Amino acid sequence: HAAKEAGAVTVLTDAAGASRATAEGLGLPVVVVDDPRSHVAALAAAVYGQPARGLVTLAVTGTNGKTTTSYLMRAALAAAHPRAALCGTVETQVGPVSFEAERTTAESPVVQRFLALARECGAGAAVIETSAHALSLHRVDSVVFDVAAFTNLQHDHLDYYGDMEGYFNAKALLFTPEHAKRAVVCVDDEWGRRLADSAPIPVTTVSALTDAPAHWRVRGAHPDPSIGRTVFTLVDPDGTGHEVRMPILGEVNVQNTAVALVSAVAAGIPLDGALRALEAAPQIPGRMEKVNPEPGNQPLVVVDYAHTSEALEWTLRSTRELTAGRVHIVFGTDGDRDASKREQLAGIAAAGADVLWVTDENPRTEDPQSIRDYLLRGIASQRPSMADVTEVRTCRRDAVRRAILAAQPGDTVIITGKGAEWYQEVEGIKHRYNDVPVAREVLECDLRSHV
Repeated sequence: HAAKEAGAVTVLTDAAGASRATAEGLGLPVVVVDDPRSHVAALAAAVYGQPARGLVTLAVTGTNGKTTTSYLMRAALAAAHPRAALCGTVETQVGPVSFEAERTTAESPVVQRFLALARECGAGAAVIETSAHALSLHRVDSVVFDVAAFTNLQHDHLDYYGDMEGYFNAKALLFTPEHAKRAVVCVDDEWGRRLADSAPIPVTTVSALTDAPAHWRVRGAHPDPSIGRTVFTLVDPDGTGHEVRMPILGEVNVQNTAVALVSAVAAGIPLDGALRALEAAPQIPGRMEKVNPEPGNQPLVVVDYAHTSEALEWTLRSTRELTAGRVHIVFGTDGDRDASKREQLAGIAAAGADVLWVTDENPRTEDPQSIRDYLLRGIASQRPSMADVTEVRTCRRDAVRRAILAAQPGDTVIITGKGAEWYQEVEGIKHRYNDVPVAREVLECDLRSHV
């Protein structure tokens, strides 16, 4: 009845829904199909006038790096499309307007509305961060992307997909003629190599962190302290090297940057223009984001989303490279999610950081103490002495504050797990919270008074 009152003129449902509509006396035409969700995208695309056809469209999927790569893609596209739009985990951005995102990939009517707004605003191009769930649940149906990119596949979401094979098959749906015209695939891991060999669309390959054979290859990646960037050479299919000065720190972001640049080239952007546009890009929210880029006599504070074992290992390795002193990590892990990775995550934190602050992330309906106990067991397996390990039972805000106040100039405090998330979810309630302003407040107020 609420839908009817809001202006609905027809009901699309399955047999069970049709029976309910009749019983409730809705008085609306009812269209019955086996799987209503699989038809919604096509209907939304028709309502909005097939908006994807008026844009250059790019998608990116993978376990780690989707958000970073999507921002870097948009930055590179700016060489030809300065108003390029973005829809992803952190935000939906069309022109000067930005909306906070509820999930990585919105439901299909929202995706089609985003594309329609992008077309109307003259964006010229649009980037959509595409999760495995979005592909399984038909959220990006009725969009045939000009370029679909793959970063990597790591242990995540196995509570939903059961095993890595099921997870891979969901990701692989993007690389079919129904969803994309061409693919850019990073072949640093076995899943990327398998996808490159099996995808039924044209594939361009990239290797960044390994020596795997590929059309485009990364060589000589290294941090350059004089400019505060990571620099590498991107070797094109003709064997010509191009210097890349990344706008974001970290070894893992070499992979993300290479995939973004090659995707822009695949979408028709000249490489020289893409390089210039990408180098001018601002920081990416919650992705190796420096809260105080010029730390002076303060510790450097960095916020990063790293929430899988592989991402955390890469993040800590990158943090170590830019740190003269000690590395402090503030971290937790999600409740009501894959618990099998918790102790491994904690072991990686213990191996990669000097000082550990164990706190809460999004407990959801799970007991926060139970989650922290998992992490403490994982830390103990790597560091039996439990030296420089503090469990903060009060709140995440307090953990951030205590870590920053305990750090010295030359140290780095890396706050992981939430990135740009604007909430902390406890018992079904999303409380307003973001690591960056919390850390900034400590740096600007508490630390100065503490000193």
